[in-house]
Amino acid sequence: MLSRKAAAVKAARTARKWAQTAAREADRLLKEAQKRAKSEQRQRRIKAALRRTGKVLKAAGRAAIVAGIAAGIASARGNYGTRGKKGKR
Repeated sequence: MLSRKAAAVKAARTARKWAQTAAREADRLLKEAQKRAKSEQRQRRIKAALRRTGKVLKAAGRAAIVAGIAAGIASARGNYGTRGKKGKR
């Protein structure tokens, strides 16, 4: 049978071992939480960038439509009356 001193030493060693294991587990959980926080920030930044890109593309699409309409109007105005002149020659 172990003496009281040996039992105390053994209990202290066991406690230290479990404390080290708990510390490792806490470090692992902390790293995982930091990773998740970073990935959430990254996802937020990516979503914001996509929103900005969408706005830019919408504006570019609208500008292209307006330019097309303006070109059509200019073309129609430019061609207006040219038929009559050709026929009169």
